[in-house]
Amino acid sequence: MMYGYYPHMFGFGFGGIFMLLFWVLIIWAAIAFVRGAKCWDGRCDFKDKEDSAMKILKERYAKGEISKEEFEAKKKDLSS
Repeated sequence: MMYGYYPHMFGFGFGGIFMLLFWVLIIWAAIAFVRGAKCWDGRCDFKDKEDSAMKILKERYAKGEISKEEFEAKKKDLSS
């Protein structure tokens, strides 16, 4: 004898959707926290990007792609 269909019996009812959203938000917050924690010890990704830009600039100057004046101007822009 079937007494009726109860979707909450399987954990997927109206409350189940909110529980799923709750856990997705918790996991998202944990990932965001871990990614942001990398900057706390002074090793931010921003510094790495600046260092790589300076490295590229030095390589271009060494290859002769840019003049000394261009190199100095771009170096000044990167350091400010």
